[in-house]
Amino acid sequence: MSGLDPLQRAFINRFQGGFPLVERPFHGVAAELGTNETTLIQSIRRLCDEGWLSRFGPLFDAERLGGCFTLAALAVPEADFARVAEQVNALEEVAHNYRREHPLNMWFVLATEGAAARDDAIRTIERETGLPVHDFPKLESFHLGFNLHLDAEGAVGIRRVEPRPFAPARPPDRLDRAIVAATQAGLPLVPEPYAAIAEEIGADQPTLLVRLAELLASGAVRRIGAVPNHYKLGLRGNGMTVWDVPDHRVEQVGHRLGAREEVTHCYRRPRHPPLWPYNLFAMVHGRGREEVEARVSRLVDEIGADSRAHATLFSTAVLKKTGLRWAG
Repeated sequence: MSGLDPLQRAFINRFQGGFPLVERPFHGVAAELGTNETTLIQSIRRLCDEGWLSRFGPLFDAERLGGCFTLAALAVPEADFARVAEQVNALEEVAHNYRREHPLNMWFVLATEGAAARDDAIRTIERETGLPVHDFPKLESFHLGFNLHLDAEGAVGIRRVEPRPFAPARPPDRLDRAIVAATQAGLPLVPEPYAAIAEEIGADQPTLLVRLAELLASGAVRRIGAVPNHYKLGLRGNGMTVWDVPDHRVEQVGHRLGAREEVTHCYRRPRHPPLWPYNLFAMVHGRGREEVEARVSRLVDEIGADSRAHATLFSTAVLKKTGLRWAG
């Protein structure tokens, strides 16, 4: 992996989650990695500046914060693609946006504070682009979670992360919203990042640390740490596999797919007939198209006759990737 030194690889491998909630977190992490606080902070800053990390900090779950998180798609004429991408990406509610190989060729994620805000965002996109939005909200989740692992030779692989139990979530209050607003772009790269955040939002550091721990326990914060840019790190094959499964079988098949090592995300989503007959989505990543196709072939064998039709929508461009941005 050209451009990454052993410290940077070790940091990415170890701290895609689990970044400590203490006054001087970089100090302890640096000691664990065999370096010092200043060197570690400079190393993480380079990872962010050079694009190896999409961001560094808390990764939020909009739904467990009381908001909405939905996948949506547009069928964009080629002549209008650049214009429409700019219009869609301009919305803060759009967290991710990908170009995919299908008549529905623009797929984006909306994260909003509620259903009304989601509907407003969809109407805004339809008004500004002049195109109908196909909304695919998550109806059921079968698996979400993976980490990247970088070896000394530069190879990148996927390691499955099993879901952890969550404490009951509660509606977010003003402090929760302030924390999201202050950290959704990442943690400040200073020796005492939580003290800097507390000062910004008018809280004290002990209260902030307790509240972040509560958000982690409830799953409103999925993890705190490095968010690798898997494209830059070498996972350039990104296939969204979609399956037409009889509705009475989709839960069983979804659990089977979600348990497969090849699958990083697996959800049930609504059909949009006649354009879209599929009701089960499973993400498969690899170092290239051939690797993804081989993994999808194994999924076809796994599902067998339960799949009436399937397709793999390869991503050909990352149009936007920022993470949740629903708190102002």
